[in-house]
Amino acid sequence: MDLRGKVALITGGGTGIGAAIARRFTKDGAKVCITGRRQQLLEKVVASLPERSAVAFAGDVSDIVDARQMVEAAVNFGGKLDVLVNNAGIDPPGSILEVDPELWKKVIDINLSGPFYMMKAALPYFLKNGGGSIINISSLAGIRCIPAMPAYCSSKAGLIMLTQQAALDYGAYKIRCNVICPGAIQTDMLEHSMTPLAETLKTDVSGALAKLTSLSPLRRPGTPDEVTGICSYLASDESTFMTGAVLVLDGGASIVDVNGAAVSSVGMGWGGAK
Repeated sequence: MDLRGKVALITGGGTGIGAAIARRFTKDGAKVCITGRRQQLLEKVVASLPERSAVAFAGDVSDIVDARQMVEAAVNFGGKLDVLVNNAGIDPPGSILEVDPELWKKVIDINLSGPFYMMKAALPYFLKNGGGSIINISSLAGIRCIPAMPAYCSSKAGLIMLTQQAALDYGAYKIRCNVICPGAIQTDMLEHSMTPLAETLKTDVSGALAKLTSLSPLRRPGTPDEVTGICSYLASDESTFMTGAVLVLDGGASIVDVNGAAVSSVGMGWGGAK
């Protein structure tokens, strides 16, 4: 994609998918401002990118004041703002009975209120520029439930609806808003979540990831770089007629019927088919 002349702000840009998007955007010609709570990680990513193509700004998306300052930092760096990528998120486990109300609030604050605050801060600049692209990173967990993950799943489902609401309300102003729902992407966050499964299976994280993805069509986790192509497309002028889309990027996991998967897990097909 050709992103020359574009200025993008990427939250959660210090690791994983956010850092990969920053690499792809700068490769495609954009200037990027990456944000997150850990300045050292942000600066490490910036140092790995082409000179003068990126800047780091530490901030917390769950704080509206920080959100405004992050947007201002991007505008000060690039002179304008064309693209907002809401990628920052957390995924602590726990069923409804297990999750402390404060932890529930923290997940909603970062995963759902955070994108709302960032959009609220960025939209005036998009309106001034005569358009823009918002790319929200939700999850397959926003459309399919994960056991004992009510806070994460609810926050990601809410982000899908927030995306479509923004697409509806601001489409007339040439502001597009789309949401990507990745499945199992091999990031530090996913690997950390797989540690208990690895211990239960008496294997390592790679073995746990293999088990996790064993019933999906591609039978492997994705990589952060495999999320970046669709992000670059949505940031570019090639996608100017796409808004409100829910784009699933999950190695085919969402097409698998759980009942059929239970049968196939024992080495046979439905009705005894091989």
